[in-house]
Amino acid sequence: MGNTYETIIGLEIHVELLTSHKAFCSCPNRFGDIPNTNKCPICEGLPGAIPVFNDEVKGVATKAGLILNCEINDFSAFDRKNYFYPDLPKGFQITQFHKPLCTNGYLDLPSSGRRINITEIHIEEDAAKLIHEGDKVFVDYNRCGVPLIEIVTAPDFRDATEVVEFLSIVQRSFVYANISDCKIEQGSMRADVNLSVHRPGEAMGTRTETKNMASFKAITKAIETETNRQIALLEAGKVVTQETRRWDENSSQTIFMRIKEDANDYKYHVEPDLSPIVIGEDFLSEVRSSIPELPYERAMRYGREYGLTEYEADILTSSAGLINLYEGTIAANNLPKASCNWILTHVLKLMNDYELTLNPVSFAALVSLVEEGKISSNAGREILKALFTEDFDVYDYAVANSMLMITDEEQIRSAVRAALELEECSKAVSDYLGGNEKTFGFLMGRAMRLLGGKADPSIVGNIMRAELDTKK
Repeated sequence: MGNTYETIIGLEIHVELLTSHKAFCSCPNRFGDIPNTNKCPICEGLPGAIPVFNDEVKGVATKAGLILNCEINDFSAFDRKNYFYPDLPKGFQITQFHKPLCTNGYLDLPSSGRRINITEIHIEEDAAKLIHEGDKVFVDYNRCGVPLIEIVTAPDFRDATEVVEFLSIVQRSFVYANISDCKIEQGSMRADVNLSVHRPGEAMGTRTETKNMASFKAITKAIETETNRQIALLEAGKVVTQETRRWDENSSQTIFMRIKEDANDYKYHVEPDLSPIVIGEDFLSEVRSSIPELPYERAMRYGREYGLTEYEADILTSSAGLINLYEGTIAANNLPKASCNWILTHVLKLMNDYELTLNPVSFAALVSLVEEGKISSNAGREILKALFTEDFDVYDYAVANSMLMITDEEQIRSAVRAALELEECSKAVSDYLGGNEKTFGFLMGRAMRLLGGKADPSIVGNIMRAELDTKK
């Protein structure tokens, strides 16, 4: 049924900005404080309270626009979006409607190269948080006035995979550039999905907006569910209504909330208490120079320069901590592939139990010692676990704990000869000399045990074969 329809998706993404204070007052912008401790008459919409724009918001929002390849307008202004709801005490939201800060942006999806166009990014304030307990509803004004940007995309997505890829890039980029912590589960990044379906060649369908999704998994399920719901309606000869719906995790369904409003329902008009935002070239250059190489850009560079797979590069750039560890490590040891393998195989496993506080230089020395054959992989894993709790000189630690590999061939030869003379090895030696290759592993095990496992097995094997050949 679904193969005969095309899905059209656009996003409205709300991102709370990492600023020290709220958008239009001096209250702290801080998550998790005791309810209603970060509020003032401006937050509460009390009569006579006049907003004052926090200039810090301008820089953070401009950086977000540049990251998403937007045109930064040299003149933008605030408007009032009027609606009544308990989470908006003054009866309107300060936003940008007529003259947004950023327009005409885009982001190219690395997986396909498809371009997702961004219509605009505008600044606005967040609403208060409603807390439902039984039949009672409580209001926490700590969130009221927290600075947001809303990213409005064109309807360029065709499936949930593209949506999640786009959101993942935005999330990683904004976290790394210190724009937002983008914690979807805490609401600092929220995506509303506008979705419609139609048969190819026919007119665009009626869209719905789905809210209340707290994870990429929920977004994926909501897109699939709403697509199927709309197709089922059309197949039954019914119509899709323009409405706002919410995602219900328990039932795995989108549920009707209200008929979707149009812009004229909000009676937008210019905010009289705030001056326009003016952006000059010097300011724009300063913000542009503060943008680091972004995670998805690094991932592509890791593939080009270091030969890493898409999967490896994606994992290494999944957090600022891993990026900094990898960059610092390869700067110290110039072993990009081996360092990647150690991070993906061993570091990630230890991160389940420990905080990532590794000194990249110490970790680089550890990887180098293993690659140079000076310590075994087992010894390396033991040292790595210790490095998660304290920093130290890795070579000195290996020496102090008798972890250095035995590289002297005469010492290895002596151990091999001793192993071959063991009474428990006499039958295995005879069997090997008689053509039974299977006993070689047994003999190797006895030699490695005498060497304390601190010799390269390939070197031990070569010496053992040479010694056995002298007995033929």
